[in-house]
Amino acid sequence: MYPDHTHRPPAQRALNVHQPTPYPPAVPTPVHVVPVQPDTVPAVASIVLPDGRVVTGYAINPAQPEPLAAKPAVSRTAVNVALGGVGFLAVCGGLLLLTSFIAALTAFIAHLITLAAVIFGGWIAVQIFSASGHRGVTTVNIRKAVIKRNKFYG
Repeated sequence: MYPDHTHRPPAQRALNVHQPTPYPPAVPTPVHVVPVQPDTVPAVASIVLPDGRVVTGYAINPAQPEPLAAKPAVSRTAVNVALGGVGFLAVCGGLLLLTSFIAALTAFIAHLITLAAVIFGGWIAVQIFSASGHRGVTTVNIRKAVIKRNKFYG
């Protein structure tokens, strides 16, 4: 292979001449110059580098960050925690009243059961000790029981 990457020897190669294509002349566009106030023209600064070179250019002021929105005096989290505490206290008060009501209801039911037992027991006592059949005399018949061969003879 030859240096020009062809497979022909240099004598057999034809010369290719390329002529540049001219571009049409550019039409100048009007330049809009914005007038600059003298007080806004930045100052030119020169800096001497450690190797002795001098760099001259305009000083650039650092970009100022956007001002942050003003924070409220009290954060929303603190307000939510406070409202949660107030709600919790209200619930605790309601639970305390509910607990007291349940204790009072339990005591009332216990008293009703005791009253029923006393009344029912008194009624039974009256039935047992009343003079409805035998007055003052209790008769008890005692027999001699005989059990022979797993049979009761009474």
